[in-house]
Amino acid sequence: MWLSNFTLVLPNEVVSEGAVRVEDGVIAEIRPEPVAAAAVDGGGRLLMPGFVDLHGDMIEREIAPRPNATMPIDFGIHELDKKLAAAGVTTAFAAVSFATESVYGHVRSLETTSAVIEGINRLRDDLLIDHRVHARYEITNVGAAPALERLLNADQIGMVSLTDHTPGQGQYNNLQSYILSISERRAISEDMAAEIVAKRIAMRNNPDIEAKLKEIVALSLKHKLSLASHDDDSVEKVAEMHDLGVTISEFPVTAPAAEEARRRGLWTLMGAPNALRGQSMSGNLSALDAARAGLLSVIAADYHPAAFVPGIFKLADMVEGGLPAAVAMATGNAARSAGLSDRGEIALGQRADLVVVEPGDINRIRATFRAGRFVYSDGTLHPLRALAA
Repeated sequence: MWLSNFTLVLPNEVVSEGAVRVEDGVIAEIRPEPVAAAAVDGGGRLLMPGFVDLHGDMIEREIAPRPNATMPIDFGIHELDKKLAAAGVTTAFAAVSFATESVYGHVRSLETTSAVIEGINRLRDDLLIDHRVHARYEITNVGAAPALERLLNADQIGMVSLTDHTPGQGQYNNLQSYILSISERRAISEDMAAEIVAKRIAMRNNPDIEAKLKEIVALSLKHKLSLASHDDDSVEKVAEMHDLGVTISEFPVTAPAAEEARRRGLWTLMGAPNALRGQSMSGNLSALDAARAGLLSVIAADYHPAAFVPGIFKLADMVEGGLPAAVAMATGNAARSAGLSDRGEIALGQRADLVVVEPGDINRIRATFRAGRFVYSDGTLHPLRALAA
């Protein structure tokens, strides 16, 4: 099948009026000019690799859209699947948390998190895009270690991040702001919120934390999984995580932490919504500032997958390498940092996971392909000829 008359975003250049041939789900040929009798005519629209999302928090909102409204897990997975395909995501790592003390309640309990992970793996072959699991291990929650170890040994996990949401450091370095946030989210008094925060701080004194952390790290590395650290806020924290075996610094909180991550050869990941908005919702390091300084290498959906496309175009205006470099942050760089070598580029032999984008005041996704097959179309891309091919 030929996809012709597209503006191709290749790894190092943009080619106008190019064409891509797909066979058996992979890219078999690339030409710098249109071809006749193509299955799909792009009309000059952009053709990018499909987005590889290493950190998406959206499944929680699908199964618990409101505090007292719980939906079936399988239903939520299918609904998220459709939304991700429409957002151009072709490989998605659902970031699920083992954090029983979280303000998000039961959706991060051991039982719910385990059920979500098992559901994603059970449904994988029936979904539109490639779904995998990013297990977020809250290091103070040592009681979760056995559940995570069981899932790791069952090959149910695709990557692991090490998180420490102890108040007073990392993302929650401003204690008073965090207390107010809990008070508002749970509709409780500030005094009650302060008690919750004090208990969470006390959890950091558990003597089993370091031993369990090393066990989880060793098991993750045994299964050849990428390891990430979350909310690095200092040079010392980055050094500690690097020495454990971490290769990805997720959402570094400060510029010095991001600089140290880059110096040590870590991938630095930040949110596409941060890039789109130009600021962190928590008041931490801006993705745009990180990009200007050459400190950003990967972007993720975080909480809003539709932010990928506008985030990419904002980054393209400020990073060396322009649009191909910005696209790589959501595609090739993301894939490589997760240990995936078969996707993320429009290149020979790569999976034909592709996204069609129409530039304009609002850059719009017109279609998404997974392994050369339509998984989303808004009907503007000659769908009858394409679907019949």
